[in-house]
Order: sequence, then structure tokens, then C-alpha cells
Amino acid sequence: MARLDLPPTVDRDRADIPRVYPFAVADFQRMYEVGILPPETRTELIEGAIVEMSPIGARHAGCVNRLNRLLGRAAGDAAVVSIQNSVRLNDRSLPQPDVALLAPRADFYGNSHPTPEDVLLIVEVAETTVRFDRDTKGPLYAIAGIREYWLVDLAANLVEVYRDPSDSGYRTKLTVEAGEMIAPVAMPDRAIAVAAMLGAC
Repeated sequence: MARLDLPPTVDRDRADIPRVYPFAVADFQRMYEVGILPPETRTELIEGAIVEMSPIGARHAGCVNRLNRLLGRAAGDAAVVSIQNSVRLNDRSLPQPDVALLAPRADFYGNSHPTPEDVLLIVEVAETTVRFDRDTKGPLYAIAGIREYWLVDLAANLVEVYRDPSDSGYRTKLTVEAGEMIAPVAMPDRAIAVAAMLGAC
């Protein structure tokens, strides 16, 4: 897995360095419940590390809004489009992807966060966080078994499509640009125009 762009984990065999204990999802959620992390704080838990999320700019927000509409129209009742909500990958990671396309569930995930088995597609929209989304979150999604991951690179005006997850990352990568179409693996007959995703970006 790619290294987090965070201070490295200390060598636990060295007596002269204090131990660092990663947080579990339950710890992270409790911090919000008791007010250690204020509700307005935008953070996610990545492999036990609490990561502050970048502010959402107008281009980023517009792209997420377009994806919400496009994927919602394409999926209809066949999936739930979840916007900037948590996905529980394991006991140490609770990311908040920009968009998650989820298998239908009667409670619309009101009783518990989705897990990798529920996820049809994850999309991250990146303007200044491309490296982190590609090199850290991408492999994390693959290891968790997320079947498909799209990285919308606003700076380059393209979409990187990752498929075939494995313990060492995604085996397949496609790059699509304006003028091309792409369909989620879970909905192969419902292609979306890349230009429509990017809009004015």
C-alpha cells in the first residue's frame, strides 16, 4: 500500500521513542460524539490517522453536483448515490469519498455506514489533492475490495478509472477525457459523457 503523507509510524522496538497508537473507527466516531472533534470539522480516518480534508472550492463542488445528477439519472432505483458520506472500509478507515454509488438498501444506509460489499463505485474529485487521492486512497480502496474507483482530476480535465482490485492496488487503469464515455462496471449499459462530468472545469 502507498505510504500516507503523514509522519511515519515509529519503530515500536525502540525503547527511546514513544509508541503511537492508531485510532479505530469507534474511537473516531466517539470523538465527534463527545465534542473532541467539533461537528463542523471536516476529517476522515485513514488507516488509523485522522486526516483533515481540504476545503471544497467552487469547481470541486460543481463537479460533485454534476456527478450527483448524472449518476442519479443513470442509476435510477438500481443504486443509491451518496454524496460526501462515510464508507467504513475496515476498523481503521472511515473515508468520506465525494461520491459513492451504493447497492440499494431499504434504510438508505440510515442504520449503519456502507461497507465495501455495498459499494458499486467510489468517485473522488481532486483539484489540489490528486496525489493523496491517487497514491493513498486509491490503494486503500483496492485493498478493501472496492470494485471500481474513479479519480476526477480537475487540474488535468480527465478521469482516471481504476478496476480489478487486489491486495497490491488496482490491476487496471484507464484514462478518459472529454469526448469519451464511461460506464460503471456495475451498470455497463449506462454510459456517462466525461464532458458532462467535467462541465466547465
